[in-house]
Amino acid sequence: MELRALRYFVAVAEELHFGRAAARLHMSQPPLSRAIKQLETGIGATLFDRSPTGVALTAVGAVLLDEARALLDHADRVRERVRAAAGAATLTVGILGDSADPGATRLADAFRRQHPRVEIRVRETDLTDPTCGLHAGLVDVALTRGPFDETGLTVRELRTDPVGALLRTDDPLARRDTLKLADLADRRWFVFPEGTDPLWQSYWNGGASREGPVVRAVVECRQAVLWNGTVGMTLLDHEPGDGLRVVPLLDMPASRVVAAWREGDMNPLIRSFVRTAIAAYRP
Repeated sequence: MELRALRYFVAVAEELHFGRAAARLHMSQPPLSRAIKQLETGIGATLFDRSPTGVALTAVGAVLLDEARALLDHADRVRERVRAAAGAATLTVGILGDSADPGATRLADAFRRQHPRVEIRVRETDLTDPTCGLHAGLVDVALTRGPFDETGLTVRELRTDPVGALLRTDDPLARRDTLKLADLADRRWFVFPEGTDPLWQSYWNGGASREGPVVRAVVECRQAVLWNGTVGMTLLDHEPGDGLRVVPLLDMPASRVVAAWREGDMNPLIRSFVRTAIAAYRP
């Protein structure tokens, strides 16, 4: 079995959808389907149950998935050791906002165990650059939140977090158990500087054009509300601090935690980092 065929198989097994797996692998669906058929022929067993309602792993496929992941991880480690022998291996990781996220902590621990000789360089960015320097070529991979311009990037969702309205505790709306965006329509919001990714700006402004104090960091968001009585959005499970309260927003989609990297970058360290991140951020 070729490593490429195993990578194809793992993508289909994780997505359980040939179309999504093909998009993830940056290829069209027909050659992916042919490759899986050839793999099944070589093994002499069916790996997927295909039906009009979807794709499911067979018992043989489940066994191969465990073995294929182990083989691919080992192959990546071989490449990394060879690269390390030629010089120190490094990976530059961009992180947005709260680097104390428990998912990031678990990821750091797991990745260090797997790659003890790899030096990680961390570049933390403010809220004006949700790609953490990816578009500018400043980092290899980013741990961040969507949405943002994904042109030229590959993005994998790691987790979703509910959001709420950030208010002063003496704000009348802070006494409510839940809110909708319409309840905040006539209020001033904190906003991001001109030139910030429009998709990012729109999400954190509830899909509307807002006016209010300009902020660049999470602490500035909180201070804008505390000092000016503006409103804004934040993660529901973040401790807002004294004088502030977070009220759930019923009609806002959850915030997506994602890993992102440049499209077509085949660095095995990035692939290993993303696989480890998916496991570390799993609920």
